[in-house]
Amino acid sequence: MMKKRLFKDKVLNGLTFFTSGISVLVLFAIFFFIFQKGYSTLSLDMLSNNYWSVNYNLAIPESSQSVYTYPSIESGESFSSKYGIAFKDDFSPDKKALIVVSYVDPASPFKLLTDLSAGPNQGQVIPIQLGMNIEKIVYTNTLGVDRSAGVIFKQNASELVNILDTQATKLLSTYTQTEGGGIKGSLIATLYLILISLAIAMPLGIFSAIYLTEYAAKNKTSAFIRSSIELLTGVPSIIYGLMGMVVLYPITTLFKVSGPSVLLGGLTLSIILLPTIIRTTEEALKVVPEHFRSASLSLGANYSQTIFKVVLPSAVPGILTGILLSVGRVIGESAALIYTMGTFVNDSPSVTRGGTSLAVQIWSIMSGEQPNFALASAISIIILGIVLFINISIKLLARRFAKTW
Repeated sequence: MMKKRLFKDKVLNGLTFFTSGISVLVLFAIFFFIFQKGYSTLSLDMLSNNYWSVNYNLAIPESSQSVYTYPSIESGESFSSKYGIAFKDDFSPDKKALIVVSYVDPASPFKLLTDLSAGPNQGQVIPIQLGMNIEKIVYTNTLGVDRSAGVIFKQNASELVNILDTQATKLLSTYTQTEGGGIKGSLIATLYLILISLAIAMPLGIFSAIYLTEYAAKNKTSAFIRSSIELLTGVPSIIYGLMGMVVLYPITTLFKVSGPSVLLGGLTLSIILLPTIIRTTEEALKVVPEHFRSASLSLGANYSQTIFKVVLPSAVPGILTGILLSVGRVIGESAALIYTMGTFVNDSPSVTRGGTSLAVQIWSIMSGEQPNFALASAISIIILGIVLFINISIKLLARRFAKTW
């Protein structure tokens, strides 16, 4: 009998270690894949750049000098001494070859470019900026024939400079693009979502939990409320998105908002977060020792004073854990936001306009005909970094409150 029990214990322990090891391996495999695909794309420029590039077709005036100098040329740069501009080779987040402007002499003709595009900005001076991508440059060669050179002709930076210095007698125009492939707009929209959803869900969830834990009688009504909250936890988020469009959209129209918007997405997420905040706050209030309440009441405090000045501050570490879970849900949510915020990556989001969160931007760039695994993985790393930072911050804050109380 003893041997049989020991054998059964060993089998159960073996299954425990085996399944735990599988979970750890899967977790490491996910992290390894994400970092392998996205680490090379990750950069500070990705955080600060817009996703969409702006295209310019610009006229180039004649050069005022015959020779320019670049005193501090760096490795990898190619400098045109004839036109006072330096280029270097680079790659976009989707690994497309680029020729990037790295230096422009103050007297270079590239400082006085004018817009050739039809519209209100036609003829306006638009100086070329560092980091712009040169798609092509139209020039007149020594035979008087107009030719073009640039990255669209499969040329690199040194080849372009060689053509400008040896073959071009006059530069006519250049087709350039600003830097793109960034996540600035989605990062801003995600921060807006966190602020809006928590500003609504936190007070509603915390006060609802206080009522259910401290005030509500143990009857069928309170049991039904708790069951309803647990039911909301299991509702698919895409149904919340449909609910947001039908139920919450009329509310946003009161703020003169039409169509999907960050405000509508924040309102929808606040409903999604309510069950999590209520349940975690309830558990945090329940673990507060009963003698805290008894001691407060015995000293003359009424029940409300006891709850809000003794019990609630003591439950802050647990409440912060619920807030952490909520922030993680906001950052990772996508299905509900597709309906309420839209899928177009907006580089200048606002509360009253549509946009994409970081998770929705991943969905957007992966749902096209040519999925961008590198950029999607880099955004995933950013999401993990944000969640880790918030996790550490809330843990430190919770520890401080735990020491205080």
